[in-house]
Amino acid sequence: MSQKIYPVCVIGGGSAGTMAALRTVLNNDECLFFPGSPKDKKKSRAFWVRKVENVPAHLSYKRGIEDPNAETIKWIMESEFKEKLAIKKNLGIISIKKNQDGTFELTDSKGHLHFAKYVILCTGVMDTQPHIQGSIAAVYDYANAQTIDYCLICDGHHTYKKNVTVIGHGNSAAWVAIILHERYELASLNILTNGEKAQFQDETCKLLKLYNIGINEEKILEIKGEEKGKILTEFILEKSVLKTDICFISLGMIVYNELAKELGAALDERGFVVADETGLTSITGLYVAGDLKANTRKQIYTAWDHAVSSANAINQKIRNEKRQLLLDRIQK
Repeated sequence: MSQKIYPVCVIGGGSAGTMAALRTVLNNDECLFFPGSPKDKKKSRAFWVRKVENVPAHLSYKRGIEDPNAETIKWIMESEFKEKLAIKKNLGIISIKKNQDGTFELTDSKGHLHFAKYVILCTGVMDTQPHIQGSIAAVYDYANAQTIDYCLICDGHHTYKKNVTVIGHGNSAAWVAIILHERYELASLNILTNGEKAQFQDETCKLLKLYNIGINEEKILEIKGEEKGKILTEFILEKSVLKTDICFISLGMIVYNELAKELGAALDERGFVVADETGLTSITGLYVAGDLKANTRKQIYTAWDHAVSSANAINQKIRNEKRQLLLDRIQK
């Protein structure tokens, strides 16, 4: 018995993956959907995000990304397009290769094989966390309560007129601090490098001095707050204490590009997958959407746009192939 080959496979169940699955089935194309294993989900941005305030209609959700995604999948499975979606709950893809016939061979997290003609890869990224006393556990409660934040576009407004701390030692951390200062009328602003040597360029150093932004290279020993992270009060450092209301972490991102690398897809210098405006990568048939895509904003609405572009481009190819088959039959 031959293995079924799905027209489209979507890997990843975040904003991009859910939209890719939705747009694919609404285009009346059959979709094999891997939202991820429990381990995958815990490593995703969607798992940690609670409030989403910069996207219309998301304020009522307790989990600002996961809840609307689950609602969307539920709607598909109750709609007339339910037969178009083959969802593999709690499964991710651990390996992928391209066969000589052009199909993709995918191995899921239980070792089962699946095949697809086109793949939309939506495995995303995760923010790098600071190590405090050798562990990242100290940030959990505060990240969940969003008194520790990561994204200027998503959460920069939380700093308005507050005492703010930025954790990071690269030039990007300096720019996060500068932008926050210029936008949000901060009460105070300091950068903590957590024991690392500050690596700021001359231009940013001038602005940090101009804006009276403090720089402290002491290691962080402890984060203090109240109500399970809902209130952030201070950082205990090696030689001092820094009072603060909110913190931004700017240490870069972990890019989940393992599957793209396995196929040999082109990456940029930071590890993001290079693709054209439709999401098509350097590998024929492989598309990428969402945070994994190079040179894009890492936002819910941009992830949706990427996913729609990829699903529509694939649908056009599928329709073109069917149309050509019909034309060839007529000519015969």
